[in-house]
Amino acid sequence: MPDYKEMYFQLAAKVANAVDILVEAQQQGEHDYTEEETPVISLKNSKREKKGGDQA
Repeated sequence: MPDYKEMYFQLAAKVANAVDILVEAQQQGEHDYTEEETPVISLKNSKREKKGGDQA
């Protein structure tokens, strides 16, 4: 008869390892993104700027 308790603990340990790998990957991605020197997206306020000085 299989030892289900041992199988469960092995599975739980592997799941915990997988979660640790995913968390580390997320943190590395966030670190890489925040260390970027140039902005990834540049927004312009062209819709808010009125040509000709109109303040309508």
